[in-house]
Amino acid sequence: MLDTSILAQLREHFARLSSPVHLVASLDDSSASASTRELLDDLASTSPWIEVVERADEWTPSFGVGAPHDVPRVRFAGLPLGHEFTSLVLALLQVGGHPPVVEEHLADVVRSLEGELLFETYFSQSCQNCPDVVQALNVMAVLNPAVRHVAIDGASFRDRADARGVLAVPSVFLNGEPFLSGRSSLADIVERLDLETATAHAAEIDAREPYDVAVVGAGPAGVAAAVYAARKGVRTALIAERIGGQVLDTMAIENLISVPRTEGPVLARDLERHVRDYEVDIIEREKVSRLGRANDFVTLDLHSGARVRARTVVLASGARWRTLNVPGEAELLNRGVTFCPHCDGPLFKDQPVIVVGGGNSGVEAALDLAGLCSSVTLLEYDRQLRADDVLQRALARRENIAVITGAETLRITGAERMDGLIYRDRDGGVEQRLDAKGVFVQIGLVPNTDWLDGVLERTPRGEIVIDERGATSLEGVYAAGDCTTTPYKQIVVALGSGAQAALAAFDYLIRLDSERVPSVAS
Repeated sequence: MLDTSILAQLREHFARLSSPVHLVASLDDSSASASTRELLDDLASTSPWIEVVERADEWTPSFGVGAPHDVPRVRFAGLPLGHEFTSLVLALLQVGGHPPVVEEHLADVVRSLEGELLFETYFSQSCQNCPDVVQALNVMAVLNPAVRHVAIDGASFRDRADARGVLAVPSVFLNGEPFLSGRSSLADIVERLDLETATAHAAEIDAREPYDVAVVGAGPAGVAAAVYAARKGVRTALIAERIGGQVLDTMAIENLISVPRTEGPVLARDLERHVRDYEVDIIEREKVSRLGRANDFVTLDLHSGARVRARTVVLASGARWRTLNVPGEAELLNRGVTFCPHCDGPLFKDQPVIVVGGGNSGVEAALDLAGLCSSVTLLEYDRQLRADDVLQRALARRENIAVITGAETLRITGAERMDGLIYRDRDGGVEQRLDAKGVFVQIGLVPNTDWLDGVLERTPRGEIVIDERGATSLEGVYAAGDCTTTPYKQIVVALGSGAQAALAAFDYLIRLDSERVPSVAS
């Protein structure tokens, strides 16, 4: 199953093992079990510390990763390949004595958690957001004997996923009840379990001295702004829910000049690595709720209750998926209505789905889903597709994709889960129904600027109005990237605009300080 180059790399990694690891397999005579056994045998061949044993479990096929004579607290149900292969390798290393890389205060909180905690995470092999959750929960199980974690490939255990109503990944259940969905870090999970940790975190932020530059958002624009500000030697903060921003939800990136091809999660890790090379206070897992002024400072109020003060601010809050705003969309979100074909597509294998949106993202989504789903219907409001010609030609070659143009989506139907979509033919005015198990909304982006209502100038679309230097209508506040009037929403453009805004903020600080220095004549 694993090629020779991967096996060679694993031998190097597993040389770090310092204690024996048992791969405890629960198998039957299915082809899926045969594939699982092949993977486990390959893993065992890379180190004398690793041994495969068999023991029946409710999850079959599956395997636990544990110490001999212990019940494994980490289990994989289904094959952890694709993006989850790294999660498997890390679990082996951590169970085998190689310490996980975790901030000590978080590790202490995890060790102190009491009561039996059984986490179940549904993932897909193509989901770039799932590994963070899987790896965080595996670490918790390694650190605390009261914690167990089962990582479940939703495509392999469709019956279980359907019974739980899982139509988006990652989806996490704690002791049988919904716990969280979407990308989350170990710190996010700890704060959900331990309110005192969240309160202490907010108090610590609130007590910090004012910054020279505070950057809101940690996508390409925000990271570039933070790096450029820090390089000027000024006190800099970077505030964000997650480093990478929307890049984390992007797969193939082929237009970042000098980088012929990369993937969103890889680029996000590179951005994080770069900004951490500088003296930047990174305030993660925080969302800004209000921008204001107090005395000589711009203030940023956070959802946690903390307040950050700064002499200048760079807003790089990015954008999010635009919604249809039709009946049924919000009600059926993650129950058939979704936005990420890479993450959630495998959950709709061999089922009919709909893609709304005929631009590049919509056509790319349809092409991706056509290889998984029984049929794909692409709806476009305009009377012709807006995607690049090369994508439209690829679309025409797929027999299981139907294209309907001039279609106005009216509502999404379903009770417990989505079962269809009603649209109106814009030429004839006739309403039509499409039966489907899922709908992927791909109609562009909307800037994350709702929290700035009445504070500074924005366009009717919500974009922050900026000048050629990135300055906004509020003195000392600059903006960059997809949340602004910058015309082209591209990664390379965001990087440049973030750097420009930081340089403009630094120039503002220089002028501000020079005005405060008394002249010789005075």
